[in-house]
Amino acid sequence: MQKRTIEIAVGIFFLLGIAAFAVMAIKVSGLSEIYNASGYTITAEFENIGGLKPRARVSIAGVAVGRVVSIDFDDKSYLAKVTLNIDNSVRNLPDDTSASILTAGLLGDNYIGLSPGFSDNFLKPGSNIPLENTNKAVVLEELVSKFFAGQASGLK
Repeated sequence: MQKRTIEIAVGIFFLLGIAAFAVMAIKVSGLSEIYNASGYTITAEFENIGGLKPRARVSIAGVAVGRVVSIDFDDKSYLAKVTLNIDNSVRNLPDDTSASILTAGLLGDNYIGLSPGFSDNFLKPGSNIPLENTNKAVVLEELVSKFFAGQASGLK
């Protein structure tokens, strides 16, 4: 009888370990954040989005204020069109707000950082942040190729 109790205890311990691993995997993947889609959407145009993905964070001053909803290609302007959902708690973003694709850490995920401008007019739901107010992602391969191209042109 004691052997059966030990086996049941080991089984419960094993199941708890699997459950803990599942919870950790969900937390790390970001699926645990039940996204509140009650905000408003705006779009931004980018020349290059790098490794930006849907559900990426949108932040102002380092504070998460929304998520990337979708990423589409505009075949007329040949630009990436990124749709952002901004929380309702963030009101009155100036219409000269700029958007940049940033990287969390050296090799972290890409996210969008918004920098509010100083305009007296505000972005409305469905507004667009034009290409002039966006900064494309820094792609490591481009930096390396520019570095080596500069080194090669300096050699004679």
